[in-house]
Amino acid sequence: MTADAIQQVWIVSLVIFAVVLVVVAILLTLILRTSKQIHAGVSAIWNAGQRVANNTVHLALLDRTNHIAGGILQSAGVVAAATGAIADHAASCPSCPACVIGTGGRR
Repeated sequence: MTADAIQQVWIVSLVIFAVVLVVVAILLTLILRTSKQIHAGVSAIWNAGQRVANNTVHLALLDRTNHIAGGILQSAGVVAAATGAIADHAASCPSCPACVIGTGGRR
C-alpha cells in the first residue's frame, strides 16, 4: 500500500466517523427531546391522579356528613312537633305565658 492509499483510507475513515458522530448526536438529541415530552405527560397524569385521590378521600367524609344531617333532620322534626304543641297550648290556655313560667295558672 502506498502512502497516498493509506492517507485516502484515513480520510475516508475520518469522514465516515464524522457522519456517524453527527447521526448519533442527532438521534440522542431526539431521544432527549422525546423523553422530556414523556416526562411532561407523566407529570400531568400524576397531578391529575393526586387530585382524584384527594377528591376520593372527601367522599367518605361526605357520606358521614349525610348520616349526621339525617340525624339533625330527625331532631328538627321532633323540635317542630314540640313547638307545635307549645303553640297549641298557648292558643288554648288563658293563663299563658304565666303557666309556662310558673307564676300561676294551670299547667
